[in-house]
Amino acid sequence: MGRIVIAKPGLDGHDRGAKIIARGLRDAGFEVIYTGLHQTPAQIAATVVAEDADVVGISVLSGAHLTLVPEIIQLLKDAGAGDVGVFVGGIIPQEDVLKLTQAGVQSVFTPGTPISTIVEWLSGFISKKALA
Repeated sequence: MGRIVIAKPGLDGHDRGAKIIARGLRDAGFEVIYTGLHQTPAQIAATVVAEDADVVGISVLSGAHLTLVPEIIQLLKDAGAGDVGVFVGGIIPQEDVLKLTQAGVQSVFTPGTPISTIVEWLSGFISKKALA
C-alpha cells in the first residue's frame, strides 16, 4: 500500500495521537515507521529519505508547526525527495491550514478526524503518485 513515516518534531512530548495514527495506518495495510519523540527536522528528513517513504505525517501539538513543517519540506526538497507527500496532524488553528498548504503540505488532519479519512486520503495520494 505504501510506506509512511510518522514524526514528532521539536520539544513536543505528547505522542499518544501519533501512536494511534501509526497503529491505525499499520492495521490498514501501510508500512509505518514511527520516529519517536523530539526529532529535529533534519532527523525527520533523513529518516524519510533512508526509509524511501512515500509520505511523512508530522504530528505537532506544540504550536511550532509554521516553523518546523516548512523546514522539513525544504530539507526533503534539498535531499531530492520533494515528491514525498506531507500531511500534518495535531492542534492546528484553521487560519494556519492555508499557510501550511502554501508551504507544501498536502493535507491537515485535526483532532477527531477518523482514521478512515486519513487512510482514504493516503490511499488516493499514493495511487496518484504511482501513476505520475
